[in-house]
Amino acid sequence: MCSAFPYSLPLRFWVNVIKNPQFVFDIHKGSITDACLSVVAQTFMDSCSTSEHRLGKDSPSNKLLYAKDIPSYKSWVERYYADIAKLPAISDQDMNAYLAEQSRLHAVEFNMLSALNEIYSYVSKYSEELIGALEQDEQARRQRLAYKVEQLINAMSIES
Repeated sequence: MCSAFPYSLPLRFWVNVIKNPQFVFDIHKGSITDACLSVVAQTFMDSCSTSEHRLGKDSPSNKLLYAKDIPSYKSWVERYYADIAKLPAISDQDMNAYLAEQSRLHAVEFNMLSALNEIYSYVSKYSEELIGALEQDEQARRQRLAYKVEQLINAMSIES
């Protein structure tokens, strides 16, 4: 894949986890550990980057530390996404069956009202971007999804 979109998950999720392990684990992160994790996160970001980085004598030391390894890491990342692209597509029916099974297995662990509240918080926070994207998508326009989202936001804001 040529665009940077496939790399957004590692850059948004994994870099955050790498730089902030206290979000996942019950640990204290000191300043030395923070600096080390920043180097690891930067290396990961450079490995997932689609642009070439030219390094010189004025480049930051954390970029120079793993500069010789980045091309190797980039090839791993490219191969990873190429392997994913070769996988057969999952049908909507298979995906729905899988999600239904997961829902059934974890029904007692799931608080639907809490999840709906979190989704609403996200939708209301990014309503302009979401509605704009729905207005641009042909299938979403056919289903009038932007209008429905606006109705949902209006109804929820009246109740709160």
